[in-house]
Amino acid sequence: MDTTRLAEGLHEHTAGFAAAVENADPDMKVPTCPEWPLRVLTGHLGQAHRWAASIVRDGPSPVPDPFDADPGSPEKWSGWLCEGAQDLEDAVTAAGGTPVWTFLGPRPARFWLRRMLHDTTVHHADAALAAGRGFTVAPDHAADAISEWLELLCDPVTASLKPDFAELRGTGQTLRLTPDAGPGWLITRHPGGVRWTRESGTADVTLTGPVRDLLLVLTRRRPAEGVTVTGDEALAAHWLAHTAA
Repeated sequence: MDTTRLAEGLHEHTAGFAAAVENADPDMKVPTCPEWPLRVLTGHLGQAHRWAASIVRDGPSPVPDPFDADPGSPEKWSGWLCEGAQDLEDAVTAAGGTPVWTFLGPRPARFWLRRMLHDTTVHHADAALAAGRGFTVAPDHAADAISEWLELLCDPVTASLKPDFAELRGTGQTLRLTPDAGPGWLITRHPGGVRWTRESGTADVTLTGPVRDLLLVLTRRRPAEGVTVTGDEALAAHWLAHTAA
């Protein structure tokens, strides 16, 4: 997915998030982020875009506390959120192919555009679910979000940042994600960590459904009952129990 398409998705889901929270109670609890009211979720999103932009421009900085973010009054949320997304796109565009700091080591600046797109997509779902609004995501964005999430899980650095991910190591157990269109994902749990490919094949457990629903189940935004689970259900449950985003 090229930088232009990533930027399109970032703006689309930032605007979708803003529409989902419009006229909603700022103090409403977000069921899929149970420690955060809607105001904090909104603040976190705009804060994250600005934080990523600052990394691209100036290098690493401490992860900010979502409770410190100030999105302003609710009627200004939409403009504030869109300004943050534009700031990130502008920073990535200016950086071009220059490597920048990431928690996985130096990467092209577009790493942060991709990371923030998929973080925004999932938080758009959080806001829509909390406010009782509809949520849609383009199939190519949903598929790339799944691939990016698996890439993060496979990197050895990730387990050091979140030890629970180390519990995903195994002895060859396999999980398959099968969307209703396009290739799926075959995940294998090795002693050294998780590996995955975009290949067909049998697996110990298979999750089948629309790619949107697979993304929401994989990121723990809806229960596994939202897709069809075939095979070792305990294996699927273990995976989901140790992959909370």
